[in-house]
Amino acid sequence: MSDCCLPHDHGGVFEHGLEKMPTMEAFSLAADVFKQLDDPSRLKIFWLLCHDEECVINLSSLMDMSSPAVSHHLNKLRSSGLIVSRREGKEVYYRAADTVQARALHETIEHIMEITCPK
Repeated sequence: MSDCCLPHDHGGVFEHGLEKMPTMEAFSLAADVFKQLDDPSRLKIFWLLCHDEECVINLSSLMDMSSPAVSHHLNKLRSSGLIVSRREGKEVYYRAADTVQARALHETIEHIMEITCPK
């Protein structure tokens, strides 16, 4: 790609640095993460889990949703790598993953909604 030239050279970054452009696979991975947050309930669950570890029953109460509905959202968030879970006895606890992506999304959500962490 470094030998590629754009039809119009305006002196911009991409005319001279195409070899640094991320791959389509990288953009696809990012799009998949954003797809996980395209539901307001899932977004709220993720935001809650950024602040505290919770079980399905407590999340159901906080969300005013059934446990199966919350579990559905949790499965999608976990499969995307945004949250993690741990088992303690019969209870499963969920929290936001300690990753760059999860932290960045948490900060972005709070910036967009103009709120701050309750901590």
